[in-house]
Amino acid sequence: MANITLPKIALGAWAWGNDGTFGNGIAAEELKPIFDAGMAAGLNLWDTAYAYGMGTSEKVLGNFLKGLPRESYLVSDKLTPQCIDNAAANPVGAMHSMQLDLMDLDRFDIYWVHNTSEAPKWTRALAEFFKRDADAPMIGVSNHNLAEIKEADAILREHGLKLGAVQNHFSLINRSSEDSGILDWCHENGVVFFSYMVLEQGALSGKYDTKHPMPEGSARAQTYNPVLDKLEVLNAKLAEIAQAHGVGAAQVPVAWAIAKGTLPIVGVTKERHVADAAAAAAVELTDVEVAGLEELADTLDINAIRFWEKVMD
Repeated sequence: MANITLPKIALGAWAWGNDGTFGNGIAAEELKPIFDAGMAAGLNLWDTAYAYGMGTSEKVLGNFLKGLPRESYLVSDKLTPQCIDNAAANPVGAMHSMQLDLMDLDRFDIYWVHNTSEAPKWTRALAEFFKRDADAPMIGVSNHNLAEIKEADAILREHGLKLGAVQNHFSLINRSSEDSGILDWCHENGVVFFSYMVLEQGALSGKYDTKHPMPEGSARAQTYNPVLDKLEVLNAKLAEIAQAHGVGAAQVPVAWAIAKGTLPIVGVTKERHVADAAAAAAVELTDVEVAGLEELADTLDINAIRFWEKVMD
């Protein structure tokens, strides 16, 4: 596997799939300036998946990448077990090739087993697929608990590979990957921990409160609107810390995730999201601020586990 230099933050293209999770769809022409802003800010690691709109996110991102030097950007994509064509002669190879074709790329820089549905089977198949490839991507697993992560690493090592990354939901209101020992294991074994939903799909951005709920009909509204009163308390603390650092409230959860030794994936649907992400990378929270945020978040007792996830143990 070729060595790659990762930025402090990855930019997520989940919402670019227009699958209803974030409400109304976003046109590609609205997303291009956002992509350009990310590249200009040096945030060149883009996270996508076929499952984000059944190829929609990949196609949009791939079109933006056309014509750019391949070494100027990094692409993180995923093998989603539920989307695999089991009838194919080589199901992993078929999906991997389909995704490369959708994006008009010759390789991915990071490739994940997206969730734990028959994960050992697909991790083994992925290892077989890449074991003779000198340019194999960094291989990661997403939404895995500690036992499943260790199992995946063992399978990869049997094939001369190793686990390079773990991607789990991790935020101030969902720290189960820390409580379960996953974060420590990653740090001890040189595995990069990618934290997704650090802003809880905007719930920790300061944009939404009881008077300004998330758009009805969106999947995230069903989760966060019922607890906006609690979120207001945490967002007030985020705003206080943000003011002390001269940044916006949305930058503090990202800075917190970096302070925890993780690489946050920040979803971007507006140019200001990119500016916020770039500024957040420069914010250094104190240990007292980190501990204070976590203590407050714990008192609120918000369940942020989504329907596709589990509490890590």
